[in-house]
Amino acid sequence: MREWTDGSTAIVRGALHAGCTFFAGYPITPASPILMSMLAELPKTGGVAIQAEDEIAAIGMCIGAAMSGARAMTATSGPGISLYSENLGLAIMGEVPLVVVDVQRLGPATGGATTVGQGDLQFVRWGTSGGFPVIVLAPSTAAEGYGVTRRAFDLAERFRTPVFVLTDKELSLTTTTVDPRAYESVPVGARVQHAVGQPFTPYHYEPAAAVPPIAHVGDPTLVRFTGSTHDERAFLTKDPATVGKLNAHLCAKIDAHAAELEWAHSDLQPGAETLLVAFGVTSGALRQAVKNLRANGRKVSSLVPISVWPVPERALAAALQGVRRVVVAELNPGLFAREVRLVAPNVEVVSVTRMDGELVSPTQIEEACR
Repeated sequence: MREWTDGSTAIVRGALHAGCTFFAGYPITPASPILMSMLAELPKTGGVAIQAEDEIAAIGMCIGAAMSGARAMTATSGPGISLYSENLGLAIMGEVPLVVVDVQRLGPATGGATTVGQGDLQFVRWGTSGGFPVIVLAPSTAAEGYGVTRRAFDLAERFRTPVFVLTDKELSLTTTTVDPRAYESVPVGARVQHAVGQPFTPYHYEPAAAVPPIAHVGDPTLVRFTGSTHDERAFLTKDPATVGKLNAHLCAKIDAHAAELEWAHSDLQPGAETLLVAFGVTSGALRQAVKNLRANGRKVSSLVPISVWPVPERALAAALQGVRRVVVAELNPGLFAREVRLVAPNVEVVSVTRMDGELVSPTQIEEACR
């Protein structure tokens, strides 16, 4: 049996089944359906959903809720991410487990509110001060939004960091038929909490890649939280040794686990000289282009990255074996093609882009393979 659904519904289900207990957001096209669904569904499970007065308040509420013990999520689009930027930096510095859904639309600025785009790829990675790593997952189908959201909650809790679910207007709002078996039940681990009554230090910087347990408001232990450079007790400091350890930790806890954070769908054909790459909604055109090219006797491989940050470098390297050309299709000026060129400096990288509000077609991808 199949059902009619859309990506927004899959994301909401994934969040609820991952144990989300708090949501705050502000209406913005095309992310508003997630807000409306969470307002309707989260209270049924004993959670709290709030329509905030603006985007800044929404993510601030989520940070406070997460540090009080909730599993928190928010959803917005590109203009909202602009307003989230400062608090995203606060969540990185304070090591706050938080899921942020970005339903992309065409930019810049308010751009095309009802127009599809994939232009936030670099923005979510580099949109906060400091340049510290983040985790970004991009579902490639509506149904995949369910498992990706569950995975986002698991990683947010495990690494005490904001995790982005990077989707788009078409995947989120287009109704399609889905086999319920396509919803992947990704395990979601429990939050590692401080043992009440035991000595507690809010942060640990050694070993650098380790993630400290978290204490919540209500724990009789004093909990400190700051967005400024701090020592392991959360006291502000300018001591170079401590500052260096803090910043090395914020990088290492993600970078050192890059291999296990990788998630990509590979369809590799022996003898292929061309590799097709696309993420998110554009992967639909990629899959059709692969079928058409192979039907015409062309040997091509494909790679659909789900974890776009960290870039799945190992999966790319494996897919590049014997390849002379990579075709990267996306709805932006060629943002992921830049990352592919870094991984494949000796391979021709062809960028197929579209920024007029229409989707990349299979024909466009096929023509780039000639």
